Amino acid sequence: MPSPDVLLYGLPLAFLAGFIDAVAGGGGTITLPTLFFMGLTPPQVVATNKLLAIFGSGSATVQYARSGHIEWPLVLRLVPLALVGSAIGAYLVHFIDPAAFRTLVAVVILGVGVLVLVNKRFGLDDRYPGLSVRMLALTLPGAFIVGMYDGFLGPGTGTFLMFLFALAGFNLVRASGNARAINFATNLGAFVFFLIGGQMVFWIGLPMGVANALGAYVGARMAMLRGSAFVKWMYGVIVVLVAARLLFA
Repeated sequence: MPSPDVLLYGLPLAFLAGFIDAVAGGGGTITLPTLFFMGLTPPQVVATNKLLAIFGSGSATVQYARSGHIEWPLVLRLVPLALVGSAIGAYLVHFIDPAAFRTLVAVVILGVGVLVLVNKRFGLDDRYPGLSVRMLALTLPGAFIVGMYDGFLGPGTGTFLMFLFALAGFNLVRASGNARAINFATNLGAFVFFLIGGQMVFWIGLPMGVANALGAYVGARMAMLRGSAFVKWMYGVIVVLVAARLLFA
């Protein structure tokens, strides 16, 4: 079991992860390696990461919701499918080679990043047309697929969700708000599952969770203050980090 001094670097890294995740997703690319470096076992890392993630995603969700950047009529319809997808993804871990899947996802997320950055206006304007059959036909399967990926592998889930919402017509600030709300729901579902498993290291996860929540608060406020152009720049950075995490895990 690690000694308490690991929190000397764990807390600031959790804050940074919360900040990044609230803006563009991908906070797990920081917290997962940090928890491994602390000396936790793989099951403890995954479980404890979900504990601190609900602090960060919850904090960011509150900030975006207060400013009206979450489209609740759409998000509440997508959460159940994301949760079902996450459960199926966790089941599929036993049948699919994660290493090969990581490479495929890394290629896909890099392609997504290029598409977002090359298209200069993508995600900068809010063109969401409102709830419709066509909108649900795009977002319901998308939420299920991203949820399944979250249950199977995880890194970059929020980044993929942001892309889905940007495709639906939201600017990147609102896309980030919607993504954080769904992320919070899936993190909460996973938290309950891992809590039953008894692998969480609470004396690490709770203080790092508070630091993650503070970082998420600052990140969400910064995203709303600086606007979609800032989020787009951060999105490009996170895409590279997530792809590197998948390829070199």
